[in-house]
Amino acid sequence: MKDKYISADSALSEVKTGQRVFIHSVAAAPPLLIDALSARSSELTDIEIIHLHTEGKTPYAEPGMEGKFFINSLFVAANTRKAVEEGRGDYIPIFLSECPSLFRKKILPLDVALVQVSPPDKHGFCSLGISVDISKAAVETAKIVIAQVNKNMPRTHGDGIIHADQIHSFVEGHLPLHEHISETPSSIELAIGKNVASLVEDGATLQMGIGAIPNAVLTCLLSHKDLGIHTEMFSDGVMELVQKGVITGIHKKKHPGKIVSGFVMGSRKLYDFIDDNPQVAMLDIGYINDPHVIRKNPKVTAINSAVEVDLTGQVCADSIGTKQYSGVGGQMDFIRGASLSSGGKPIIALPSTTSKGESRIVSVLKPGADVVTTRAHVHYIVTEYGIANLYGKNLRQRAKALIAIAHPDHREQLEKEALERFRIL
Repeated sequence: MKDKYISADSALSEVKTGQRVFIHSVAAAPPLLIDALSARSSELTDIEIIHLHTEGKTPYAEPGMEGKFFINSLFVAANTRKAVEEGRGDYIPIFLSECPSLFRKKILPLDVALVQVSPPDKHGFCSLGISVDISKAAVETAKIVIAQVNKNMPRTHGDGIIHADQIHSFVEGHLPLHEHISETPSSIELAIGKNVASLVEDGATLQMGIGAIPNAVLTCLLSHKDLGIHTEMFSDGVMELVQKGVITGIHKKKHPGKIVSGFVMGSRKLYDFIDDNPQVAMLDIGYINDPHVIRKNPKVTAINSAVEVDLTGQVCADSIGTKQYSGVGGQMDFIRGASLSSGGKPIIALPSTTSKGESRIVSVLKPGADVVTTRAHVHYIVTEYGIANLYGKNLRQRAKALIAIAHPDHREQLEKEALERFRIL
């Protein structure tokens, strides 16, 4: 195994012009390998980079890299948004649950996978640590796997265990992992959190993402009992509820007692919490986000966000007009899975207005806006002003319910637009 440890420059010399290269997801993106690949820009052309959301620098996405690297992103993040907007990359609309099949079915066959792993144990096994998601499928299918070995990467239980024999070369680089520190929720976010928490029943199985609103919801669940977690990702708020005995998972039908997730992003304290913790199962996202798996748990309560919602219930969650902002992700996987779960509740939670004061409840979506959750799938919409349950409601009833939870400054205009569209309100 020792002969596999080489420099980053030597390892990345394996990448050839015209190849497709996968980069490990979210906070597990390997910085040494990314830098070494980008440094070869003068030698390479037509390299396709494929990944989900990643944290950290993306030098391959900078201006001047045209013709060298092209990002074919499965989820657009802040570090690649400008590149996609300016044509140095593009976005593939797809449910997160189906992303691994792009590799396994050779729809997007991979030449090289760049990952970050824990050091091999005495049996030669490494861990993908904080990010298993679609990265497990990438490692399984890529012709060449190059790994940055980092002693700061937690060893996690589940699907992310890979043997050194599966790795072509190792690059040692013990750098701190990217951390995300949650901010204190604002009064608006806390009001949304309280409204969402009122829908969560004891014994429910939760799915939620990262950000101010999920964090606010978690802070409002301290009086709940025996909650479970089956989610594509989690952060520090979940860990804190486990430590306080709120999350036990004892009522789950799939993986009872375990926190099931595809990736995590948070503080070093969170990474230490999941390290060698048998209570946490880091699994392949194709399994986690499968609605047929999700629905088997009781009272699945899926909490997701949106950019805007129109008066019929269409949810735009990944674009601002024609501008690609993020991605479809797992929202529809869990909205559908929760709706099929016994006692399940699919929830879309959002502030009533943007930072500029524009209403997020709109009569029609912006021109070019993408629908992530259709009006046929939507159930609960939550703002700081209340809860609208749209399921089983006709278009006029939906409009009335949504206007009631819109910001008061915009309700009169929304009523006029609803009257014009639906003839009566």
